[in-house]
Amino acid sequence: MKGFTALVFSLAAMTAWVVTADAKELSITTIKQDPYTMSRGSELEGYCIDLISELSKKLGFSYKLHLVRDNRYGAIDSSSSWNGMIGEIIRGEADLAVAPLTLTAVREQFVDMTTPFMQTGIGFILRKDLASEDSTFSLLSPFSTDMWVGILIAFLLTGLCIFLVGRISPTEWSEPDVEEHSFTLLHSFWYITGALTLQGAGPHPKALSGRLVSAIWWMFALMLLACYLGSFKSMLHSNNKHVSIKSFEDLANQDVIDYGTVDAGSTMLFFKNSNNPIYRRIYQNMERKKSYVYSMEEGIRRTQEGNFAFIGEAVSLDLAVSRYCKMTRSQEIIAMRAYSIAAPLGSPLVKNLTMAILQLSESGELTYLRDKWWASSCVGANGDHTSEALQPHDLRGLFLFLGLGLGVGLLLALMELLSRARNQAKDGKKSCCSVLTAELNRRFGSGGESAEQDSSEKSKA
Repeated sequence: MKGFTALVFSLAAMTAWVVTADAKELSITTIKQDPYTMSRGSELEGYCIDLISELSKKLGFSYKLHLVRDNRYGAIDSSSSWNGMIGEIIRGEADLAVAPLTLTAVREQFVDMTTPFMQTGIGFILRKDLASEDSTFSLLSPFSTDMWVGILIAFLLTGLCIFLVGRISPTEWSEPDVEEHSFTLLHSFWYITGALTLQGAGPHPKALSGRLVSAIWWMFALMLLACYLGSFKSMLHSNNKHVSIKSFEDLANQDVIDYGTVDAGSTMLFFKNSNNPIYRRIYQNMERKKSYVYSMEEGIRRTQEGNFAFIGEAVSLDLAVSRYCKMTRSQEIIAMRAYSIAAPLGSPLVKNLTMAILQLSESGELTYLRDKWWASSCVGANGDHTSEALQPHDLRGLFLFLGLGLGVGLLLALMELLSRARNQAKDGKKSCCSVLTAELNRRFGSGGESAEQDSSEKSKA
């Protein structure tokens, strides 16, 4: 019975408020911040715009939206008066403030705020190379994983090419029936491994095709080693300039990079009023260096440029990370807080808005809006390097040069064998194709293999 009575009173209050709202178009103030409120031509779009639309449908009110004049959220200035959206609510210039407005005790004294529509906390973002730790396999760091895979494939293809050239070229293997083949597959790989360490491993190719492939591989190896040593030196020099930063304590204990937050925002006030020695040190450093930024966009821009960590609301930082692949957000989140809608003190709007927000939360609508506007547009590491490691496309010219050399080497070896087959066909008055087929069978068929076995047995004897 009591529940029914409460429901009746609640519906009556909502009906009375709707009648009042219909009579007066609500003035709603907001602030531009991705993805809450963004410009699309002459209109506005974003999470908060969709939220206002859903609330107006649920409660049946009409509204007029405008952007806050001073582009501030709301704080007490030097003249002891409120600026930003909170100031507009207090002065009666707006009926509601719908934005990523943090619910704080100070603001609650001057305005009424609804139940939160989003939970967040304080974190910081910085470039991934500043957040990374020294790897156990730092010797592999100059090249990316894709680059090492490319080098391995190039190594295998070159070894196979040396082996094929050694078998095909009559200069390398003149008489397959009686001679032992010098360039076995194992020896071919051993030969090109010696080139990688700048050490020769005999026997060396005698044919033009073999020498061409050998020269191409030596040039490839020398250029690769030069790139590796240059990148390794650069990374060592870079590692000496910064330390790994994972937490707020790491941030406070270093002087290598600057850090800051939005001037006069709730995040700055948190550090200013905190009794935690680490957070107090962070605030004192920001005050001393005046490293505050005017807006979140400026903070993200400075972070992208490097040597700066931007401190802000974690949920907003997540959006920046989803758009810019070079940045990462700290795992540590402090000072859990929430975003709410602000209204004048004693406003009848607050109760009904709170109920509507709870209904949107229970129906999953708030989760849907979060997923919609926080969808990652970061393409991934393919289009944006996250480190200084060389990628395959950085040296694509070198790989193309090697591939072309291997192809020309094989072609020359085939031309050498074809020339010999033509001479033999001419002398024996046979078909060139039949002689060429017989030669290939001797070199790759059972004949060649038995000749090698016989030669090895004789050498053992």
